[in-house]
Amino acid sequence: MLFMRFAIDAVFLDRSMRVLRVAEGLRPWVPAVGAPRGTDSVLEVPAGTAARTGTQAGDELISSKSTAR
Repeated sequence: MLFMRFAIDAVFLDRSMRVLRVAEGLRPWVPAVGAPRGTDSVLEVPAGTAARTGTQAGDELISSKSTAR
């Protein structure tokens, strides 16, 4: 990914916060991978986070804001 100084994991999400793709260990100053069809947002986390948390395509993310009612 351009304009970064460190590696990241990118988690591509659709509107319902379902994981469409996980791109791990994206290095700085290397052109990014393409987003899959249906991507609404991308969650950028420190490199290794996706593997450590077991995040994979098909998972659904839940934020504390969306569940607090």
